[in-house]
Amino acid sequence: MSEPAAPEQPAAELPEAMARVLGDYERHLRSERDVAPLTVKAYIGDITGLLDHAHRLGDTDPAELDLRTLRSWLAKQQTMGRSRTTLGRKATAARVFTAWLARTGRAPTDVGSSLGSPKPHKTLPDVLRVDEARALIEAAAATAADGTPTGLRDVAMLELLYATGIRVGELVGIDVDDIDRDRNVARVFGKGRKERTVPFGHPAATAIDRWLSAGRPLLAREGSGPALFLGARGGRVDQRVVRAVVHRMLADVPGAPDLGPHGLRHTAATHLLEGGADLRAVQELLGHASLATTQRYTHVTTDRLRRAYRQAHPRA
Repeated sequence: MSEPAAPEQPAAELPEAMARVLGDYERHLRSERDVAPLTVKAYIGDITGLLDHAHRLGDTDPAELDLRTLRSWLAKQQTMGRSRTTLGRKATAARVFTAWLARTGRAPTDVGSSLGSPKPHKTLPDVLRVDEARALIEAAAATAADGTPTGLRDVAMLELLYATGIRVGELVGIDVDDIDRDRNVARVFGKGRKERTVPFGHPAATAIDRWLSAGRPLLAREGSGPALFLGARGGRVDQRVVRAVVHRMLADVPGAPDLGPHGLRHTAATHLLEGGADLRAVQELLGHASLATTQRYTHVTTDRLRRAYRQAHPRA
């Protein structure tokens, strides 16, 4: 896991030309690329650190950046103990920035096009077994047995996360009208506001119906808006609340790994593939731009099958 994308602290103010371009770039990310606020913060923090490093080496304008400066900046991050994942993110941020500089005429060439990224260590994500996923839902259902609105909400959120593999940000962004109960599908907006439609099964549909009929009306307030899932005060539920719910419910499942909502996304993908789902169908469901991203779940599946074989086969 990478370190938090906190902005690096420059020792001095950036030169006027650098500060001006940095401001232009931030506006570009926010308005033209529709990048998520946290991603904008991470990119701007990285580029601020890069420009400060270049300034320390004598540059005063982003057009003066060269490949040697980019590489020395990454090397400095490595000496500071940054993880491979973080270094890869910073390299990506630098390449996106230099490509924008060249494309907008702010630099003569794209010096970052030749910048490589350190290969991250390949680690398999933790996932729940099918029985553990079932126990998670049952634990949530037990807490909602008294019909409290937050309990009904939590069951519906968990059912939908596991049924669809959507991201937590996509879950909290769903509006009531995004749910089509005639077809049991939900409209979600992923990274870059890319829209896709994801199906869900009968258990999730039943949980959503109970939440909409007996839970949501008790939490809704004037100004609640169209959000499907509401917090205790009537506003759109916060991602932190969803994460807390998943962690709390998993604590009641003996032996289960401590996962967050993204762990349920990994779990959903793995169980779909184990059940025979087509890899490209899972790619579409998860909203992955690259099939290679989805293929990581085939490694999880193979690993689990290998363990099962060693445990059960007499000639393993």
